[in-house]
Amino acid sequence: MAAVVIAAGLTLGLAACGGEEKPPQGKPAATTSSPKSGGGDSRPQSEEPAEPIAVLKGQEGLELSVFEAKRDRGGFLTVKGRLTNKSDAMNVIPAQLGGDETEIIKHGNSLGGATLVDSVGKKRYYVLRDTDGRPLTTTDLSSLAAGAWTSVFMQFPAPPPTTTEVSLQLPTFDPATIKLS
Repeated sequence: MAAVVIAAGLTLGLAACGGEEKPPQGKPAATTSSPKSGGGDSRPQSEEPAEPIAVLKGQEGLELSVFEAKRDRGGFLTVKGRLTNKSDAMNVIPAQLGGDETEIIKHGNSLGGATLVDSVGKKRYYVLRDTDGRPLTTTDLSSLAAGAWTSVFMQFPAPPPTTTEVSLQLPTFDPATIKLS
C-alpha cells in the first residue's frame, strides 16, 4: 500500500514539474526576474513630457525642470522633475538643498528644503517625512557631471482642491510658479 502511494505521489510530482506547456497565445510566459527600480509600479516607463511646467534656475548651472505636480487620493502632492547640470564642469549638489532642519540633514543630501507656497491661501507646505524623519524626496544627491541629469521627486501635503497654483521654492534656486493637476 505504501509503495502505491509513493509511486502515485512521484507520478503526480513529475507530471506537474516536467510539462513543456506553452503559454496561451497573447499572454507572455511568467518570469522570475527581480523587478527593476520602482518596486511594484506596473505602469510602463515613459519619458517626461517635452515641455516642463516650470524651470527653477540654481547656482553654478544647476536647473530643476518640473514636469508634473500631481495630487493623489491620499491627500499628497507629488512633484516630479529633472535636476540638470547645464555647466561645462562637474557640479557638486549644494547641501543647502536639504534645508536646515537637523532631522532632515542627518539623512544625507536631499531636496528636503523644498517648500510650496500658496500665496492665495497664505500657507507654506514643507516636504513630508516618513516615521524615521527621512524626507520624502530624492536623496543621496552628491554631484552631476557636465550636461548630466537625474530624475527627482518631492512629496508634500496637498493644498486644498481650490488651490490651482503654488510657488515651488528650493534653497539656492529662483522660485517658480507651478499649476497643480
